[in-house]
Amino acid sequence: MASTLGTLFRISTFGESHGAAVGVIVDGCPPRLPISVEEIQFELDRRRPGQSKITTQRKESDQVEILSGVLDGLTLGTPIAMVVRNQDQRSRDYDEMKDKYRPSHADFAYDQKYGIRAWSGGGRASARETIGRVAAGAIAKKLLASVGVEVIAYVETVQSIRAEIDTNAVTVDQVEANIVRCPAPEKAEEMLELIESIRKDGNSVGGVIGCVARGVPAGWGEPVFDKLEADLAKAVMSLPACKGFEIGSGFGGTLLTGREHNDEYFATNKHVTTPTNRSGGIQGGISNGMPITLRAAFKPTATIMSEQHTVTTEHENTTLKGRGRHDPCVLPRAVPMVEAMVALVLVDHMLRQSAIQVS
Repeated sequence: MASTLGTLFRISTFGESHGAAVGVIVDGCPPRLPISVEEIQFELDRRRPGQSKITTQRKESDQVEILSGVLDGLTLGTPIAMVVRNQDQRSRDYDEMKDKYRPSHADFAYDQKYGIRAWSGGGRASARETIGRVAAGAIAKKLLASVGVEVIAYVETVQSIRAEIDTNAVTVDQVEANIVRCPAPEKAEEMLELIESIRKDGNSVGGVIGCVARGVPAGWGEPVFDKLEADLAKAVMSLPACKGFEIGSGFGGTLLTGREHNDEYFATNKHVTTPTNRSGGIQGGISNGMPITLRAAFKPTATIMSEQHTVTTEHENTTLKGRGRHDPCVLPRAVPMVEAMVALVLVDHMLRQSAIQVS
């Protein structure tokens, strides 16, 4: 199973949802970067379950332990190992799933690939695996901040409720101002009401997360197979429940003509900019100095509290009703996950570009 991401800044995650712990090993982080447990914990607290009435009520503190690679608050340049112990597993909620496949989950596919699966909690297919990504993303964000790059994600839509977000002005404080993590307060209230009604009905709902990376200089990325947008797409779409990805104008750009879509160049005091940014900050697989803007679509949570048709592990028809503690909408908790994946890709390309310039 491939559990590693990155070329120079590499992460490898480990652990299952109902195992003893989950975590990550970060390799390639430069030495002498100031980093604290508190900075990593801040990001994990944004991701953890039980943080609001519209998230799963699994009670996990998600306290991170740094096992190696950091001394007196500074990175050593050696592998950084971080672990979070699982404390509130309720595997009994999944007893029936041992012999039945949950609709739209990875159960059946895992069995076909490996002939065995961690049936309690979904194992590696659970969003709990993303703890390692978010912890590593905190380090990546700190590295990016040292060169003036900021990554901010936010909930843009929940089902058909859409907020118009100014990607040039949105702030972390605005995103964190409500439990939906939508920086448009009025729309956030509408989204909250919808999610609450869906939760009470035992159902689930999906939507779109937007993300902007500001301060990325021109020149990051690769021109062919490791195009910056291709790496971003792979990273973001590797998140559980992510089913779609757009960069810049995305699919909406297909409705425009070339004359309408092109980003014209202008220079001011030798500084090149484009007044429009339909390219989303990337052209030819390489950043052009404009903000990188992207959108990621997340499906409704697969576990719902309704009886559905499925099959057993013996491929016999049966039914199954969802049990356990689950998010009625994954979007609020997925915001820090999207930020982490974008930061991990950007910091990897930052180091790759630095290697080119040094050589």
